[in-house]
Amino acid sequence: MRFAPPFSHQVSGRWSHGLLAALTAGVLLVVSAWPTAVLAQNKTSTVKKRTAANITKTVQKKKQPLAKKTKVQRAAASESRALPIRASYGQMAGLHSASDPLDLRSSVALVIDQDTREVLFRKNDHAVLPIASLTKLMTGLVISEAQLPMAEMITITQADVDTEKGSSSRLAVGTVLSRGDLLHLALMSSENRAAHALGRTFPGGLDAFVSRMNARAQALGMSDTRYVEPTGLSSRNQSSASDLAVLVGAAYKEPVLRELSTSHGREIEVGRRTLQYNNTNRLVKSADWDIGLQKTGYISEAGQCLVMQAQVAGRKLIMVFLDSAGKLSRIADAERVRRWVEKSSGASGVKHSALAERLPG
Repeated sequence: MRFAPPFSHQVSGRWSHGLLAALTAGVLLVVSAWPTAVLAQNKTSTVKKRTAANITKTVQKKKQPLAKKTKVQRAAASESRALPIRASYGQMAGLHSASDPLDLRSSVALVIDQDTREVLFRKNDHAVLPIASLTKLMTGLVISEAQLPMAEMITITQADVDTEKGSSSRLAVGTVLSRGDLLHLALMSSENRAAHALGRTFPGGLDAFVSRMNARAQALGMSDTRYVEPTGLSSRNQSSASDLAVLVGAAYKEPVLRELSTSHGREIEVGRRTLQYNNTNRLVKSADWDIGLQKTGYISEAGQCLVMQAQVAGRKLIMVFLDSAGKLSRIADAERVRRWVEKSSGASGVKHSALAERLPG
């Protein structure tokens, strides 16, 4: 027979009870600490998430302009590849390779004394090229010489909308203006619909008007010149600097053409709107210039063009600049010629080597 040790059951019960109490206390401690730990962990996680989100937003903000710029650059590059710059007829003919003492950007230039017909400067002046809106100078000459009533009202129609180049116009179909206003806008602001409407409403219609343009050119001895329409949008309207100098001289004799082509600006009432039109030649507002007649022109085939009658150093000059490279280069070329003439006139005994030459007319 085996006997249990004295007090063994009592000790075992007390130990078990103590262990149970200790375990219970531990569990309670863990349970009580759990929400705090979870909250702390959640708070830390939230802070990390917020920090990461803030960093992401900051990075995105910093990257956004760069990404946008890159996208624009890609679009521009794509458009550039899709729409290559078209060379002018003068560029294709190699006329820009010709050098000149004034380093002009125009591939064709001619400067003559209006009174004596003396040639002061010439460069490729017999080259036949598209003349763009210089065409409107002949349009104006034909209208002026026909002595049509300037107060007669003319309506812009769908027939006046440009289908050659798709150019825009502020003269909407249905606009009604006087012949005088249309002539003003055509010469001063190179308004294409205005010029077309002038030709369309000419007695006999557009074909009769274009025939009159060509007949007038032939009568003036402009053998290099041909017109197919009255605006200059067609590259088939072509002439030479020598011919255009003759045209400027003839147009200068018409007071209305002198006045309208050199006008600084004009407000036109169109319905409830007032449209402000300005001169396409900034030199008419310059105190350094005394311009009696002018016309600008541009289509891609012709380049930047300009013809003027101006008084420089006491001389009446006719200037022609065709196929100039760059938006402002025709103006810069005119400035170079003016300074050159003023300097030459101020120097005793200095004359250009071509002064002995004369143009017919």
